[in-house]
Amino acid sequence: MSNRTDIFHNKFLASVLLISFLSACQGEVTSHSDKAKFQTVTTEALISSNSYEHAQEFTGTIRAGNTTGIGFELAGKLKKLAVDSGDRVVTGQLLAQLDIRLLEAERQELDASLSQNNADLNLAKSTLDRSLELQKQGYTSEQQLDELKGQLNSLLAAKNRLIASKHANELRIEKSSLLAPFNGVISKRNSNLGEVVALGTPIFTLVQNKNPQAFVGVPVKIAQQLKTKQDVLLNVGDNNYTAQIAGIGAEVNPVTRTVPLRLSLPIDAQVINGEIAYLIYDTQIQQTGYWVPISALTDGIRGLWNIYVIKPSEGSDAVEDTFSIERRDIEILYTKDDMAYIQGALQVNEHYVSQGLHKLVVGQRVKNNTNVAAR
Repeated sequence: MSNRTDIFHNKFLASVLLISFLSACQGEVTSHSDKAKFQTVTTEALISSNSYEHAQEFTGTIRAGNTTGIGFELAGKLKKLAVDSGDRVVTGQLLAQLDIRLLEAERQELDASLSQNNADLNLAKSTLDRSLELQKQGYTSEQQLDELKGQLNSLLAAKNRLIASKHANELRIEKSSLLAPFNGVISKRNSNLGEVVALGTPIFTLVQNKNPQAFVGVPVKIAQQLKTKQDVLLNVGDNNYTAQIAGIGAEVNPVTRTVPLRLSLPIDAQVINGEIAYLIYDTQIQQTGYWVPISALTDGIRGLWNIYVIKPSEGSDAVEDTFSIERRDIEILYTKDDMAYIQGALQVNEHYVSQGLHKLVVGQRVKNNTNVAAR
């Protein structure tokens, strides 16, 4: 009987120990489970700023310092085209020529007339000289002398007129050759060989190589803040240049409602006539706010934006080193690249969740992986 009692007692003690061990293990598993259910978030502290730089871009175009449609100063038929579009030319280089055969015929006619005039002048002078000698002997009247002198003066006047006509003819022949007025590039050819061109018709469009300029329109308020010779940042293609304001327009463009600026680029600027240029102008806006990553923002209700901040957990069931998610309404004042400048119900040094917002809900308890405690 005693042996049966001992065996029963031993089995009872073993059962109690096993139950106690299992209970302890279950408590440890529960403790680990409670810790594992808290998601870890990445946070940053809010740092206040008194102002932000508002970068604005204004569009314009590149123009060469001198872009000219060049043509002949007289009408005629194109006999020669020495250059074409895309060719680089230097000052005084021959660009085109007109047919000058009619002008050469006119020159020959004037030369013949001058020769005839010179012969008549020589005869008139000889006649006058003889008449003056005869007058001394009393054989020539005063009227005859006056007639001879008048004839001589008329021939001299005719000679001067012929000389002027010959000079004009030479100028027309000279101007029948079109020369480059400055160094540049032929951007366009407007006429063809053999074509009869009118007076002043542009044969080529010539773009000057140096002194590139940009013309940009800006709002009146911006124009009033600028000054001539002020340096500004200009973007053309993939290049940034420091340009200088050469002139500020005195009236508003009736179409764009902007004031035109004339900007001088560096002489070695690699730009092409007609390229798009962007004037980058930074304005300091005095307004208190916070810079945060755009990834820290989420859509709110009624068109507002929200940011999630963390606060230490409170309540009887609060776990040490855990935080609760709170939502705050904010206003976006300005964005630049992947950052936003915001205002709202926020405090300096408050910690906000900077990423992974789609995994969180308001009131959720989380762990903070930063070393700085949220305030």
